Amino acid sequence: MKKWSLILIVILTTLVLAACNSAETQEPVAEPVAAVESNSAEGSAMADDTMAEDDAMMEDDAMADDEAMMEDDTHDDGMAEDEAMMDDEAAMDDEMAESELSGLPGWQTLVLTNARTGEQFTLADFNGQTVFVEPMATWCTNCRSQLSNVREARATLGDDTVFVALSLETTLEDAQLAAYADQQGFDWLFAVMTDEMLQQLADQFGRSITSAPSTPHFVIRPDGSFTDLVTGIESPQEIVEQITNAMQG
Repeated sequence: MKKWSLILIVILTTLVLAACNSAETQEPVAEPVAAVESNSAEGSAMADDTMAEDDAMMEDDAMADDEAMMEDDTHDDGMAEDEAMMDDEAAMDDEMAESELSGLPGWQTLVLTNARTGEQFTLADFNGQTVFVEPMATWCTNCRSQLSNVREARATLGDDTVFVALSLETTLEDAQLAAYADQQGFDWLFAVMTDEMLQQLADQFGRSITSAPSTPHFVIRPDGSFTDLVTGIESPQEIVEQITNAMQG
């Protein structure tokens, strides 16, 4: 009996020791699990922080893009407004110019060519100035005498009056008219009339304006109105007086 009792005690003791050793061996396992969970939590938190930073950066970029678009829109709107204002001003200028020309006779708006320079012009271009118009012909001796008196009157009046000599020879070349004016020392504006202008002047002033030897001439006032046609050779003083009266009238 004693022998079996000892054997049982030994077996129980062995089992108890084995159980203790097993418990000691299993307890530390909890620590790595906690550490893993801790590391996982920290990693998740870091990931969340990174995502939050990315989201913030994306929001900043989006705001910057929106501001840039707003600035571009504002700039474009400003340019569009400036262009619209310029177009409106140009349209107003055109309307004013058309309005000013609408009351003028057709012959004042017909295009002529400067015999010396080849530049085109109309009598209406001198609106606001006094214009002395002398129809003439290169073969006309009376015209040459009258134009010589015009030259003296022009020297007296200076730049206050525009002088225009219009050749009644509608087929004359500009170079021929320019050569005639240069040879005679007539240094103001010369041009060859067109058939249309000659006809309109005849309709306005009568057939006498087509007769070069009668030395026809008239004055256009600054407002576009004009004097009656005058014929005959006039002295420089008479020409100055005629122009001065037209300027005052």
